[in-house]
Amino acid sequence: MRSLAGALLAMAIAAPCFAQGLFDDNEARRRVEALRSQLVENQRIVDERLSKMENAFAGATDRSAVLQLSSQIEALRGDIAKMRGQLEVVSNQVETADKRQKDLYLDIDTRIRKLEEAREQAASAAAAQPATPAAPAAPAESPQAAETRAYQSALDQFKLGNYPMAVASMQVFLLNHPNSTLAPNAQYWIGMAHSGQRDYKSAIAAQRKLLASWPESDKAPDALLSIASSQETMGDRRSAQKTLEEVIARYPSSSAAASAKQRIAAFSRR
Repeated sequence: MRSLAGALLAMAIAAPCFAQGLFDDNEARRRVEALRSQLVENQRIVDERLSKMENAFAGATDRSAVLQLSSQIEALRGDIAKMRGQLEVVSNQVETADKRQKDLYLDIDTRIRKLEEAREQAASAAAAQPATPAAPAAPAESPQAAETRAYQSALDQFKLGNYPMAVASMQVFLLNHPNSTLAPNAQYWIGMAHSGQRDYKSAIAAQRKLLASWPESDKAPDALLSIASSQETMGDRRSAQKTLEEVIARYPSSSAAASAKQRIAAFSRR
């Protein structure tokens, strides 16, 4: 029954597309008919002009005038042949539009009949089956497991390089789990995701928020190091060096402090 419902939903979604195709064909037919009427009228006008020119040609005596009239007559005859070719193309377009519309109606009707037959068969099969006891409900997920799963799902978006989704997912995590032990980590990855999008101002703001809310977190030294990287990328080397010195002063035993010392030494060699 579920597969049948899916098929019916697919048909419901596809129906506007079919209807749009019908409207397109009707509009095309209307334009084609207008073009045909215009071509017929143009041909009538050309035929009248051709008749007048042929009469003038019959009464002409001057050789140059005769040659000029002859050239104009041939040009008009070419225009008439071209118009007749256009009329033939227009007629073919009308026939093609008619055939397409008929085929479309036939296809829709066939699909609907098949779905109705499948629905009737499914209903008959369901009525014939004995009632089965409901399956036991799956054990509820623990809050801790749900929290970890939500964080990991957001982190996976970052690892995939889907930075906008990573930012959004981590923000939702913080909204739902503000007191989680993973909250500072989530804030850190928000900043790193902004850096991945080269939005360094937002990256710095996000890492500053981590330092203000969780200054004792294991991610705090890394947040300062990330700020220094953003400042350096933005061309503000003086601020970057001050931030690196702050890493060493506030978190001297961290691995981030060791990295900060190396980068300061690299600054002095440039």
